[in-house]
Amino acid sequence: MEDTLLEVNNLSVNFNTEYGTFNAINGISYSLERGQCLGIVGESGSGKTVSSLALMRLIPRAGKISGGELIFNSSRIGKTAIQTLSEKDMRSFRGNEIAMIFQEPLTSLNPVLTCGFQVMEAIMLHQHVSKTESKNRTLELFKKVKLPRPETILDSYPHQLSGGQKQRVMIAMAMSCNPSLLIADEPTTALDVTVQKTILELMKELQEENGMSIIFISHDLGVIAEIADKALVMYKGDIVEQGTILDLFSNPQHPYTKGLLACRPPLDKRLRVLPTVKDFLESPAPQTPKGALNSTIQSPFRGLGWDEKNLITPEERKEAHKKLYASEPILKVENLKTYFPVNHGIFGKTTDYVKAVDDISFNVYPGETLGIVGESGSGKTTLGRTILRLIEPTSGSLIYKGTDLLKLPAEEMRHYRKKLQIIFQDPYSSLNPHMTIGESIVEPMHVHNILADEKERKKKAIELLERVSMNESQYNRYPHEFSGGQRQRVCIARALALNPEFIVCDECISSLDVSVQAQVINLLSELKKDFGFTYLFISHDISVVKFISDRMIVLYNGKIEEMGDADEIYFNPQKEYTKRLISAVPKGSIEDIRASIRNQKYTHHQDTKSTKLH
Repeated sequence: MEDTLLEVNNLSVNFNTEYGTFNAINGISYSLERGQCLGIVGESGSGKTVSSLALMRLIPRAGKISGGELIFNSSRIGKTAIQTLSEKDMRSFRGNEIAMIFQEPLTSLNPVLTCGFQVMEAIMLHQHVSKTESKNRTLELFKKVKLPRPETILDSYPHQLSGGQKQRVMIAMAMSCNPSLLIADEPTTALDVTVQKTILELMKELQEENGMSIIFISHDLGVIAEIADKALVMYKGDIVEQGTILDLFSNPQHPYTKGLLACRPPLDKRLRVLPTVKDFLESPAPQTPKGALNSTIQSPFRGLGWDEKNLITPEERKEAHKKLYASEPILKVENLKTYFPVNHGIFGKTTDYVKAVDDISFNVYPGETLGIVGESGSGKTTLGRTILRLIEPTSGSLIYKGTDLLKLPAEEMRHYRKKLQIIFQDPYSSLNPHMTIGESIVEPMHVHNILADEKERKKKAIELLERVSMNESQYNRYPHEFSGGQRQRVCIARALALNPEFIVCDECISSLDVSVQAQVINLLSELKKDFGFTYLFISHDISVVKFISDRMIVLYNGKIEEMGDADEIYFNPQKEYTKRLISAVPKGSIEDIRASIRNQKYTHHQDTKSTKLH
C-alpha cells in the first residue's frame, strides 16, 4: 500500500438523459503505483475519459458518481477519499495533487489571454506567489517542456502557436504545481506522428524527473505501448482486460483487445481488407498455432483478416500497377505554385511570401490512389485545395483530362466540380448543423440539377446512405446525433452524390479512433473498386498512406522530397525527412516493448547503484 498512489474500487458513473439512465462506467476497479504510467485504451464511448474525469470530480451536471470509492495516497496530504472532499478542498486538490491535459489544447486555452498569463494564473492561484515569481516559474516550465523561444511564447496567444506548441503549453500548466498524478486525455490524437513522438518523449522525461505517475488515455494501443508500463482496456464502461504492456501485446485474451491490435494497418504486408473490432467480437477468436513465435503483434490474428486470401502479393501488385500506369494520366500537375503574401511593410506592402506549394509537378492516373504525406505546414492541404481551385494558385497548370482547370472561368469550373470532390478532415464542421444528413446529401444534387425532382434525389440519397453502411431511418437525423465515424460516412455519401471521378481525401481519418479508421479505409477501398474512383489521399500518418496508396509523395516545406511506389519509399527511404516520418510511427512491436523493459531495468539498476554510492 505504501507504493500505491491511487486505488479505484467499484467505480460507477451514471448519466440522466431524456431516454433514461445511461450507465457510463460499470463498477470498474484498478490501482496505480507511484512513478508508474497506466494506459487506458478503448474506442470513443468506452468510458475512458469519464473514468478519469471522475478522479477530478469534473463529471458534467447530468452525470454523477453513483458508487465506489477513489482512494488517493499522497505523500503530501496522506490517504484521501476523493469522493468525500468538499468542493473547496477539491479545488485545491486539483492541480496540486492531480492535474489533467485535455485532448484539444486550442479549446482548453483561453483565446483572448496570452499563453504565459494562463500558466502564471494557475501558479499564482495554487502556489500563492507574486506575479514576478510566477512569471519566472512559467519561463522555467516553458524551457522544461522544450518550447522554442519561451520568452516570445510567454506573450503569444494560442492561435499563434502550432498544435504541438499549444500542447506543450498545456503540459507546462499541468506541471506548474508538481502534481503527484498527471492525467493525459488523448493528448496526441490530432498531432503529426513526429510531434506525437516528441510529446511522448517529453512526458516520459518529466515523469522520470519528477517521480510522478501518469494515466495516459488513448484509442491507439500502438501509442500506449510507447509510454505505458501497464494498461487496461475499456469497452462500453467495463474493463475487459488489464495487465502489463508485454502481456497485452504478446498474449491478448479478450476479442476486443485483439481487434484493437489488429485494425492498425500492418507495416510488413499488404491486405485487401483491414480487420475491424467488429470482426473479432462477432467471430470466434483465432488460435495461434502451437509452437508459433509471437514475435510481432500480428501473429495472434492469423486466420481472421490476415489469412492468405486477404494478402496482396508483390507479384499481384506489380501486375496491377503495370496496367494502371499504361493509361494516360487523368490529372497532370505542372510547376504548381501557391504563395501567400506576408504584409509587413509600410502601408501593408508585401515584403515576403509563404511558399505553401513551391513548384510541384506530378501525374495522377485513372483508378490510382496517390498518397500525400508530410507534417503540418508541409503544404498537403493547400495542394489538395489548389487542385480543386478552392484556393487559387499563383502559377502553374492543372490539366484534367486535357483541360487546363486554371484557365476555366468560374461558371465552367463549377461544371467540373461535379467530377472533382473533396472529403474534409473534420466531418462535424463540414456538415451544416441545421440540416439533416439527408438534406446535406441532397443539396449538391439540387445545386447541380442532378435527377429530375426532389423525390428522385431523396431516393438517391437513401441509396448512398445504404452504400456507406447507414440506413433510411437515419435520413432525417442531424449531425450531432452521430459519432465521428458515422459523420464521416455521411460526408463520403455527399461526395458520391455528384458521381465524381476524382476525390481528394484531406486527412479524412486523422481524428477518428483506429477501429473506425479501419472501417473508413475499407469503405474507401471498396468504393474505389466498385466505382473506379481516383483518390488523392492526404495524411500525416505514413503508415496509413503506405497501406492505402499505390504511389506516395512526401512533401516538406511545399516541395516534393520523395515520390514513387509507396512500399518502395517506406522500406527504402532516401531522404532523412522521410526516415524521420517512418521512425515516428508507433509500431508496438514485441521487440520494441521488450527492449524498453530491459532499458528501464538497466536505468533503475544504475540509479540504485548511484544512490548506494552516495
